[in-house]
Amino acid sequence: MSFAAFRPFVIAAVTFAVAATASAKTPPEGFADLAEKLLPAVVNISTTQSIKAPERGGPRGQGPEMPQFPPGSPFEEFFREFFERNLPRGQRPEMPQPRRATSLGSGFIIDPSGLVVTNNHVIADADEIHVKLQDDTDLKAEVVGKDPKTDLALLRVKTDKPLPYVSFGDSDAVRVGDWVLAIGNPFGLGGTVTAGILSAHHRDINAGPYDDFLQTDASINKGNSGGPMFNVKGEVIGINTAIYSPTGGSIGIGFAIPSSLAKPVIEQLKTYGKPRRGWLGVRIQGVTDEIAESLGLDKPRGALVASVSEKGPAQVAGIQPGDVILTFDEKEVSDMRRLPRLVAETPIDKTVKVTVWRKRKEHVLDVKVGELDENEEQAALTPGSDKEKTPPSTVNALGLSLSAVTPELRQRFSLADDVSGVVVTEVANDSPAAEKGIRAGDVVVEVAQEEVKDPAQVAAKIEEAKKAGRKSILLLIDRAGDLRFVALRVDS
Repeated sequence: MSFAAFRPFVIAAVTFAVAATASAKTPPEGFADLAEKLLPAVVNISTTQSIKAPERGGPRGQGPEMPQFPPGSPFEEFFREFFERNLPRGQRPEMPQPRRATSLGSGFIIDPSGLVVTNNHVIADADEIHVKLQDDTDLKAEVVGKDPKTDLALLRVKTDKPLPYVSFGDSDAVRVGDWVLAIGNPFGLGGTVTAGILSAHHRDINAGPYDDFLQTDASINKGNSGGPMFNVKGEVIGINTAIYSPTGGSIGIGFAIPSSLAKPVIEQLKTYGKPRRGWLGVRIQGVTDEIAESLGLDKPRGALVASVSEKGPAQVAGIQPGDVILTFDEKEVSDMRRLPRLVAETPIDKTVKVTVWRKRKEHVLDVKVGELDENEEQAALTPGSDKEKTPPSTVNALGLSLSAVTPELRQRFSLADDVSGVVVTEVANDSPAAEKGIRAGDVVVEVAQEEVKDPAQVAAKIEEAKKAGRKSILLLIDRAGDLRFVALRVDS
């Protein structure tokens, strides 16, 4: 089957199923009764799509390429006849023919009327989708909705009788070490049952903005993608999506989309045909030890706001760059990655309480959640008249040579007309600034969450930090319009 790589070594098109209950203390004697009950609701999915054939004289390299002329040109027809008549038979170009590609995956029925859940990558770009039931009944399927960001899709098949189905369970209730069961269509073999344990929660495999995968050692292979992962109650707690595999086969590390993430998305696909997510309108980054210390936080936690969207929900509510979002809708933001999912799952137009850390104090703001345009990110992750010319001023503590913005520097570093701050003209090797990736052409917009306009202000802020006994200081850096915070060590 066709599958996509989330990373060079993470293969999407395979995944696992997990089953377990918090009360399970001893291994079950077997899964035969459970498998017999669940197998009828698990389906095989096959797709076909047309693949364009390469143009003649392309990569095959059969003979010289024909000169290119405008369509309809008499020279075009002349040279075509010449080339085809004079080339040896084995090298004569053939008319390119489109071909049909087939891929296989898995899915499961969640409603007796014929609603089927699978992975988006299983059915992406398909011209036709067919669902095969356990009794070999073949049904044509249509797409109800799909969501590439969570790799989920909802299909519908028409049937004249109620179909067997399964229900979602609570993936958050499953503990590491609990038994899980995976059922799918590996290598096109049809209903195949494998068992294992839940290996871990909250895995980030760089698949998308909402990474929060379950990990299992249940055997998952190509073709298992979109299949269900069950707990021992027979509830779906995950959708098999990816494996870690240097070889392409199962090595006991599989990943599934947790039901806690999948269920609300599937409901939205069922109702609207597309996902509808909350939108906050901020770009965020992680809070490191140094950033936490420079801001006066007791430990690294929350999501640091690098910038806010103009007229977005965050800006309207008063959230500012430099704020650290500690809670959202009374839920703790333990780290940066948690915020996008919390926002996405919040009902649109709901007003929520947001606690931010600003100027070494907590502030509570009311934010009315907007609707995410799928071309945007609701909490995007950040990597990160001219004055008279003044000579650069070196800040030795940070290893930076800084200058006020001048016409010459704007031209030299291609700085936008509206950029203001202090320009980095040189970075000393092996300095704290170099370690953090600051480079010439970056613009220091803020130091210690206050705007700076000339190098002297930067030096003064550093001295203040030293006198206050701080180990680091926070800089807001503008690099070609991308804002990010960087915490640098200061000399004591």
